[in-house]
Amino acid sequence: MTVETAPKVLVLGALGFVGRNFVQYLVENKLASSIRGIDKALPQTAYLSPAVKAAFDHPSVEIMQANLINPVSIEKCYTRSDGTEFDYVFNFAAETKYSQVSEVYRERIYNLSVNCAKEAAKRHVKVFLEMSTSEVYDSNKEPSTEGSPLKPWTLIAKQKVEVCKTLQNMEGLNLVIVRPAVVYGVGATSGITTRLVIGRVYKKLNEEMKLLWNKDLKLNTVHIRDVVRACWHLAKWYDENGIATKKDRKILFNLADKQDTDQETINQHLETIFGIKTGYHGSIISSFAKLNLGTVTEDVNEKHLGPWADLLKESNIAISPLSPYVDEELLHSHPVSVNGTLIERETGFTYEVPYLTKEKLEEIINGYKELKVWPTAN
Repeated sequence: MTVETAPKVLVLGALGFVGRNFVQYLVENKLASSIRGIDKALPQTAYLSPAVKAAFDHPSVEIMQANLINPVSIEKCYTRSDGTEFDYVFNFAAETKYSQVSEVYRERIYNLSVNCAKEAAKRHVKVFLEMSTSEVYDSNKEPSTEGSPLKPWTLIAKQKVEVCKTLQNMEGLNLVIVRPAVVYGVGATSGITTRLVIGRVYKKLNEEMKLLWNKDLKLNTVHIRDVVRACWHLAKWYDENGIATKKDRKILFNLADKQDTDQETINQHLETIFGIKTGYHGSIISSFAKLNLGTVTEDVNEKHLGPWADLLKESNIAISPLSPYVDEELLHSHPVSVNGTLIERETGFTYEVPYLTKEKLEEIINGYKELKVWPTAN
């Protein structure tokens, strides 16, 4: 297959963390003949790395600003000037900010995904890939598989569950759903990146960084490189194996690396990177926190936000996309424990980044240093 005959791809949420890395991956590996990226934001405000900027400037890439909640706007996003249809549609668009009212999530997750999927079904798109979350799973002793009970523990995840149900029952939709563990890598602003920011704060404070709960709390991970690789791999696998013609045409896969990452795994890397000590508050304080999570969240953020602002000011950084702020929803003791092996057994996919390493975390920091939004002050 030549680049000219390669699939035509529509990327919804192209400026988000997954979307931008996905577009870069497609361009650098010459996987698509044309790529249209859709986002409500503008590239100039998105803190794009030089590598991502280069990908977005490629002749095969077209970036459109659009509201993906409006069906009329969605129809325009799907419409190509030459009258042909997109082969694959990847939906990475969704509200990702926590602690908002449920109506916001209903509109910006459920309505958005369902309306985009309806358009894909109407146009007989070969593959519609929906990015979900592992926050939909119940907390079990064993890692959650694709068939594990669902008990979403964030408002975002609750809407993702409803999206999944609706899309799986949508007639004519060639569907792949992906549920990743905690995604990390260059360009991430939340998840493990927030812990890196907090680690930097404790380096400034010269204090031990103590966390709630315990060292065994699971926070399974998957690198962004493997997430974007898996999305493309699954689309090609679905298409080339004729899954659309089979009875079970709605496909679901988890994504998680081999690390079985927990709080202690991350803490050990933070100690090495920042030269700090880490620990845990113990069962008494953690039990108190569980009953008074709102107050504890306020206290935690108050302790971290001031020193971070000082670090930015000392480094002459006026604005940064990074923050140590932790949302109350994420301070709960919910484990992220995911079995990501089915995709390997069923499709032949392999993880290129099987373990969370200090070097991969330092890549995140160095990426933000390159953009001059990570503090360099002592």
